[in-house]
Amino acid sequence: MISRLCQWFQPAPPAPRLPPAEVARLYPAHRWRIFEATFIAYATFYLVRNNFSPVSKEIGDALGYDKSMIGDIIAATSLAYGIGKFVMGYFADHSDARKYVATGMLLTAALNFIFGATHHYWGHVLLWTINGFVQGMGYGPCTRGLAHWYSAKERGKVFGVWNISHNLGGGIAGWLAAFCTQHWGWPSAFYVPGVIAVLGAIYLFWRMRDTPQSVGLPAVEEYKNDWPLDEKETHERELPARELLMKYIFPNKRLWVLALANVFVYIARYAMVDWGPTYLKETKGASLTEGGFSTTVIEFAGAAGMFSMGWLSDKLGGCRARVSVLAMIPLVFAFAAIRVVPAGMLWVDMVLFAVIGFLVYVPVMFSGVMSLDLTSKKAVGTAAGFVGFFGYVGRVIQGKGLGWISQNYGWDAALWSVVICTALGIVLLAFLWNVRPRG
Repeated sequence: MISRLCQWFQPAPPAPRLPPAEVARLYPAHRWRIFEATFIAYATFYLVRNNFSPVSKEIGDALGYDKSMIGDIIAATSLAYGIGKFVMGYFADHSDARKYVATGMLLTAALNFIFGATHHYWGHVLLWTINGFVQGMGYGPCTRGLAHWYSAKERGKVFGVWNISHNLGGGIAGWLAAFCTQHWGWPSAFYVPGVIAVLGAIYLFWRMRDTPQSVGLPAVEEYKNDWPLDEKETHERELPARELLMKYIFPNKRLWVLALANVFVYIARYAMVDWGPTYLKETKGASLTEGGFSTTVIEFAGAAGMFSMGWLSDKLGGCRARVSVLAMIPLVFAFAAIRVVPAGMLWVDMVLFAVIGFLVYVPVMFSGVMSLDLTSKKAVGTAAGFVGFFGYVGRVIQGKGLGWISQNYGWDAALWSVVICTALGIVLLAFLWNVRPRG
């Protein structure tokens, strides 16, 4: 049974090469098809992952959970997602992206249904932790698809636009969860996104494809005449586990620096995504819907930041770390400024949330792109998962840490800790100032 399942997930075999006229006609359409499918996929994964934090206060009020208990749920699922992103990213590198991503979406939908029907704390911890691990099946197949259909010189702008998907999904998730909770109670914040994810899985199984060769088309390097020089003869060879890990991942010093920097980048990223709604409700008098709207503001502003900065990084020859550092410097001042905004001026908080979103998603996006720049398209799922694991260690630290600090020392101390972590992220990314795509 397990053997047959593994065989079913194997990468799609090459199809007979189509005539040149058909290649010229079909390649652009298939590239758009893959971009569209991966965009919808990742946006939908966020609907069934980012739906907890915006309504965590309401769940806590209904079930008697304090901030420390909520922080434990956030921390557990974040650590599980980090591990899942690495482990599931490895399997994504050895799987048919179409089957893999659709299966992952069905599993996370099922976990959302069960979570909404559960009213026990440890049940919620367990279910949302498993959901975090299963969510690791989202990023790997999406980046596998993009890496196989778009060449190295296109990565900045392509990933810049594609990464808008998680801003769109994350932004809608906050609003949708708050809307459902207000009208039908907190369980509906998990039932409604679960239904959307089931429909998304069906759509992806129909729409998604694996590699260009699986539909009779040449590799994208041949199609775009954009070859990584150090891999021209071997760029389509599937990598055995030992070679993948021991050549492209673990000995890669710059990948380790990127991973460590990602710890602090993700603390900055999730500080206001996880705790922003609660912070505004407790200190600024925001309502449930206003708190949920703050998540939408961050995510949509992040979309604008990634789109513009992805294009800029391509213009600078692929210097993603350089652009990331330049984005994170003003981010320090934006976090510090939130502390001094008086209650009753919620619009100022929202403007600052928009600034934070615009800036913080630049290094978030480039952590995945630089993972590909530093490795190979045949190792992109594993490399991005490795870097992502460290990022979600950062989310664990902020999920538990900010809850504890705010509970015991107040929100002012919590925000100062975020400022310090952002500054540490800048220092580490500065060591990658001149990193460019391989080859």
